[in-house]
Amino acid sequence: MKTLQRVIPAQRTSDGAGVSLYRSLGQSQHVRLDPFLMLDEFGSDRPDEYIAGFPPHPHRGFETVTYMLEGHMLHEDHLGNRGHLKSGGVQWMTAGRGIIHSEMPQQESGLMRGFQLWINLPAAEKMKPASYRDIDAAELPEASFEDGSWVKVIAGEVQREGKTLAGPIQGLTTDPLFVDVRLPAGGRFEQPIKAGYRAYVYVFEGDLAADPGSSLDRLLPARHGGCLDGEGPVAVQASESGARFLLLAARPLGEPIVQYGPFVMNTRAEIEQAVADYQAGRLAG
Repeated sequence: MKTLQRVIPAQRTSDGAGVSLYRSLGQSQHVRLDPFLMLDEFGSDRPDEYIAGFPPHPHRGFETVTYMLEGHMLHEDHLGNRGHLKSGGVQWMTAGRGIIHSEMPQQESGLMRGFQLWINLPAAEKMKPASYRDIDAAELPEASFEDGSWVKVIAGEVQREGKTLAGPIQGLTTDPLFVDVRLPAGGRFEQPIKAGYRAYVYVFEGDLAADPGSSLDRLLPARHGGCLDGEGPVAVQASESGARFLLLAARPLGEPIVQYGPFVMNTRAEIEQAVADYQAGRLAG
């Protein structure tokens, strides 16, 4: 089994035009898990904590994945893409050589809750054309099981109790697995992970033991992430309160990372070029 090597408490911060959120991966350059650069959880029923949204801003060199649990946001970018991200849906955007986009709330009250994940691109793909995909909740396979657990797959594949759930995102170089799992009290979940891949568990409801040898002595409480290493599957078990968590895994790139805000490249010279391109209005080609 993969074992729990590091626990990362999410830190409260804000981004965009003042959106309140909790950041686990990406708190600093030392808190990453190749190829995952950043994971943010946002969630509030106070409009002042999300209403200003994310006005137009640039990206280069990586992919962003926004998974909306509750709420409604509008995506627009310089390519003319315009999409509505609603409850249960996903926005998968490849910044590539450059994209300028905005994500703005389409509600004035109520709960807005979800996640944004940044996944690095290999050097050979950092300057490819930008692309964007809106994935409606109905396109994401989900299933409930006899033990009371529930699974939803965004990327990769899960096989459980004779069922195969294949997410709509497949065939990327990093080969990501992105799964939303809910477990009842004492419920257990096990997922095979390919040899050499990195795995990360982020708990956002309840408590979870992410180390099968811990006898529930090492719990991950809500808003804590766990980096798992070693060979074999990920095996986790919920406490008496049950748990809901994201399971992420992917092929590491093993390449140097130089990041300057919304630009993630391999060298300082490439970052300087990205800044110059943005200032000159040629970031996206």
